[in-house]
Amino acid sequence: MLSVREALGRLLDAARAVEGSETVPTLEANGRVLAEDQHAMIDVPSADNTQMDGYAVRASDCAGGSATLRVAQRIAAGSVGVPLEAGTAARIFTGALIPPGADAVVMQEQCEAVGDSVTVRHAPRPGEWIRRSGEDVAAGAVILPAGTRLRSQELGLAASTGLARLPVRRRVRVAVFFTGDELAMPGEPLRPGAIYNSNRFTLRGLLENFGCEFTDFGIVPDSLEATRATLRQAALEHDLIITSGGVSVGEEDHVKPAVEAEGRLDLWQIAVKPGKPLAFGAVGRADGAACAHFIGLPGNPVSSFITFLLFVRPFLLRLQGVTGPVEPAGYLLRADFALPRPDRRNEFLRVRMNAAGGLDLFPNQGSGVLTSTVWGDGLVDNPPGQAIAEGDLVRFIPFAELQH
Repeated sequence: MLSVREALGRLLDAARAVEGSETVPTLEANGRVLAEDQHAMIDVPSADNTQMDGYAVRASDCAGGSATLRVAQRIAAGSVGVPLEAGTAARIFTGALIPPGADAVVMQEQCEAVGDSVTVRHAPRPGEWIRRSGEDVAAGAVILPAGTRLRSQELGLAASTGLARLPVRRRVRVAVFFTGDELAMPGEPLRPGAIYNSNRFTLRGLLENFGCEFTDFGIVPDSLEATRATLRQAALEHDLIITSGGVSVGEEDHVKPAVEAEGRLDLWQIAVKPGKPLAFGAVGRADGAACAHFIGLPGNPVSSFITFLLFVRPFLLRLQGVTGPVEPAGYLLRADFALPRPDRRNEFLRVRMNAAGGLDLFPNQGSGVLTSTVWGDGLVDNPPGQAIAEGDLVRFIPFAELQH
């Protein structure tokens, strides 16, 4: 069996950004991946302005630490003042442009206004409380490189420099289907031996979270012929095919032989718990075009969920064109539990942070216990054969790091 690191390395080596891009309004670009470097259209700020409500002054007029000045003008954000004469001050509000002649702003808490004059009880330094033109962004600078996955803050930065539209990679097209004659949909009668298909809801939600265009082929009968036919159909117009179930070695597990018949299997079985029977390969297209990638996830609900986060997520990000790191950040936190009998595989334990800053372990780590993923707020990445004693530092990966 391959280690988690080896398997992920193989997946990422095979991932290439999808071809094709489109230009979309910046307001609609959340979650998309930039296809080209973006340059600032203007300086930000575009002109010197004040960080505070207060009074714009000449610093030399207030050098003594207490000065009474005539308030000669009032400047609100969005308006433009006139040159400031010596011995005068301008009432100014946050974001307003600094008038010519002024070189400092004194916050209003350090001033006392009486009638049309103000007493400044502070000796400001030149430049105090002034935001200089271009101090955030200089016109023409690269503010967002190609391969950036756009979040709310990137959209705000793009908008602040005047970028109304952004070139982004097209969405990744994913086909998904589920195998198992025992599967039923919520709302249907649950016949003896049947289970509700929770994986359909989990995986569709994850694909939506990652901005994929996807086709749900539903539940495929447990037969080699039906599985092969669905793979052929799915390969035609999709970049990636994801299946759930049928990748083990039982007589009713048809996904593995179906993929081998329609394409190739590059890896199968990974030293990970939960999720050992995970497969990766490719399915050929009838038109002779490039193959569609294939990832077969286990059928157990927790295994399917966690292997998607560990393997499919970074693979999808690379397909989307993300050029930066795609592996989640981990944090060393204290284990407030013991694991005296570790597994020989790399375990990913469902845990929750407690009020003391440590981690509590969900008592049942079974691969079918989906409640553990709702109760928990992350995973402990525990190396093969590594026992954990209470108080040990362990690598914690929050679900928040794994779902964006």
